[in-house]
Amino acid sequence: MNILLLGNGGREHTFAWKIKQSPLCGKLFIAPGNAGTQLEGTNLDIAVDDFDGIRKAVLEHNIKLVVVGPELPLVKGIYDYFEKDEALANVTVFGPSKEAARLEGSKAYAKEFMEEFGIPTAAYAEFTPETVEEGVAYIAAQPTPIVLKADGLAAGKGVLIIDDISEAQAALREMLDGKFGEASSKVVIEAFLDGIEFSVFAITDGRDYKILPVAKDYKRIGEGDTGLNTGGMGAVSPPSFVDGVLMHKVEEKIIKPTIEGLQSRNLTYHGVVFFGLIKVNDEPYVIEYNCRMGDPETEVVFPRFRCDLVELMLATKQGRLKEVETVISDRFATTVFLVSGGYPGSYEKGKLISGLEQVHGSLIFHAGTKLDGNDVVTNGGRVIAITSYGNTMEQALEKSYENASLIDFQFKNYRRDIGFDLK
Repeated sequence: MNILLLGNGGREHTFAWKIKQSPLCGKLFIAPGNAGTQLEGTNLDIAVDDFDGIRKAVLEHNIKLVVVGPELPLVKGIYDYFEKDEALANVTVFGPSKEAARLEGSKAYAKEFMEEFGIPTAAYAEFTPETVEEGVAYIAAQPTPIVLKADGLAAGKGVLIIDDISEAQAALREMLDGKFGEASSKVVIEAFLDGIEFSVFAITDGRDYKILPVAKDYKRIGEGDTGLNTGGMGAVSPPSFVDGVLMHKVEEKIIKPTIEGLQSRNLTYHGVVFFGLIKVNDEPYVIEYNCRMGDPETEVVFPRFRCDLVELMLATKQGRLKEVETVISDRFATTVFLVSGGYPGSYEKGKLISGLEQVHGSLIFHAGTKLDGNDVVTNGGRVIAITSYGNTMEQALEKSYENASLIDFQFKNYRRDIGFDLK
């Protein structure tokens, strides 16, 4: 069957690589894609939230499965758009409905959901411009640090962790005054949880689920987890501290109640639930839900997933997910991101990338790249993910770093300590 994949990052190149391994995959199209996805299929110059353009491409290319990579089209309701169109009735969309995608699209909605179904998470309160003074008073009564979250999607910039009460109060006023636009028209204030974070993913049809390999990503730009937050500088799978005992708690206290909550609220969910978790004193808590795969976690999760991903995605719509067997590799997978100098601040694009053909023993996933004639050039902050396997995490990282030294572009930067806290 012909498949359309939406997105243009490292996550989508990894999706494309995995989808192409399925005997069910005919022609693969990626919208808009990057220089790497073009190696797996055909890029289409369509924005991920151009639903009419996507509809036209689906009909023109006889697409039977639409795989949604990023959150924006899901939160905007692409699933519902397809469901309401008779001409698209035989097309499967891998992703949740607009209402279910509010688990990612609204922090307040997610917190209310967790509270209703007894899912462990940080204590919180929510405030709007009309209740800003109540919020200021609330902050004054809280221990520090204090976590402030814009309710809506804010391109990964809407979470602030602040150590000073007066700074937090000023930040709340700024956020409710439009610092993040519509996204911060409501702000969730949370208690700070001190622990170690990890990512768990489950493919679900809203009733049954299959757990994917567990991962841990590294978001800070600087070594030792210092400096500004990024989209992710690297990831490892599996993280050594996530053992069978912890995963049993995750499944019983978080995954099962979440799926039961989807059923209780009658929410349509044929896709991935991403549980952003933190381990605090041997207990798992939910920091956030996402309604799609993570990036850079996808670059280590899918390489360890020894199953037909297309079959699984189709099974979510057909209600037969329970019947599909899943197999996970025992090997470790690590990914190291090469990023543009200056990222996550301002950076230059269009820098020639060399050395890709010298890489051996690693998987290369493109993120911020594009073709300029026959040349591959930088086109974003996070440029290339280098994923490697190993019998140990250290072995996999050694291979990733060996190949990171072979790929070059002007102002290249990368962290040299991925997995430092797991050794």
